[in-house]
Amino acid sequence: MPSDRPVRGLRLYLDTPLREGLRLELPAEAAHHAGRVLRLREGEELRLFDGRGGEYPATIEAIVRARVTVSVGAQRDIERESPLGITLVQGISSGERMDLTIQKAVELGVKALQPVLSEKSIVRLDAERAQVKCAHWQRVAIAACEQCGRNRIPEVLPVRTLGEWCRTGGGAALRLLLSPRTQTRLREALVLPAPEIVLAIGPEAGFSADEEAMLHAAGYVAVRLGPRVLRTETAAPAVLAALNALAGDF
Repeated sequence: MPSDRPVRGLRLYLDTPLREGLRLELPAEAAHHAGRVLRLREGEELRLFDGRGGEYPATIEAIVRARVTVSVGAQRDIERESPLGITLVQGISSGERMDLTIQKAVELGVKALQPVLSEKSIVRLDAERAQVKCAHWQRVAIAACEQCGRNRIPEVLPVRTLGEWCRTGGGAALRLLLSPRTQTRLREALVLPAPEIVLAIGPEAGFSADEEAMLHAAGYVAVRLGPRVLRTETAAPAVLAALNALAGDF
């Protein structure tokens, strides 16, 4: 029986359907990491996944200059997804803060990430820059999956304003808003079972009072984590860890 524990060593996501018996060259960046950074040799094994479920052992057949050829083994039907389907609606923060938020959110099991622009957002993006940023954040999510053992890639959705999201997003999920303006604790608002959750967290300066009112009107319940105000890059990992401890896979 294959273990469902995250594997040690190199795991790579390939944006191509994998199957047993396939022989392929690794993409240039992956080949560089395997051959030049980790200095793997012919005959050594790594793990591949294509985001469609499960993972595949692969053996390095040849390394010629910067080219690495591998042969793909039988699929291992392993999933490491959280039982909670959480969409993180995250106010866009600047620089490495947003990268860190996405990385840790993926490690903690989010199903999807919705970056939103809000009144207090420091970052301002036109359509072109928003598209570039989303592509970058998707790569951050992929790298986090490679590291943590997930075989399904959370989608980073296109950037929207908070108002656009409130008008159209969320579905029938339990909707939670992290806010320092409330005294309601997370465990008091958590309705179980809650397989689908939408969690909204503001940028560096948080959501404005008007935005919180808009979220309340859209069905969000405001919650807080104790008496301390958390930085935006701390908030998402803290809430996600708490949700996993209360109702998830911790």
